Amino acid sequence: MSRYRPPRRAGTPLITAAGAARLREELDELWLRKRPAVTQAVSEAAALGDRSENAEYIYGKKMLREIDSRVRFLRKRLEALKVVDRPPSDPSRIYFSAHVELEDEDGKILKLRIVGPDEIDPKQQHISIDSPMARALLGKQLDDEICVQAPGGERLYWVTAIRYA
Repeated sequence: MSRYRPPRRAGTPLITAAGAARLREELDELWLRKRPAVTQAVSEAAALGDRSENAEYIYGKKMLREIDSRVRFLRKRLEALKVVDRPPSDPSRIYFSAHVELEDEDGKILKLRIVGPDEIDPKQQHISIDSPMARALLGKQLDDEICVQAPGGERLYWVTAIRYA
């Protein structure tokens, strides 16, 4: 079995200002705080002698590789992203960064926010602009009907509110 993994599809290069700030904070945390601490620990472990059986050294080197990998990814991703920091010219329609309230066939309310693929958070109901639900919502306005293919079959929703924060 091969270790090869195809590269992850980056997705739409859009991000909210808050999302970009979180990615920059993560990059700073890794590069300015975590990496120097792990480097210091690896140096101390290396000074103890035989590195082949030194668990602290081996684990520290592994941590450094993981940190460096994430730092490379964040730097490349932040360069490629386009920060969307203002509402669209037509706020009556659903576009990127919209907070949307939907009502389904049973009268249940679903509140979503359309964000970039780097900001997905199921707990806060933040969905990717690349998701089938977001693609169905883009360009819609109040009282429009949306049909989305879900795992359990087609679902109907009606747009009851749109806002940009």
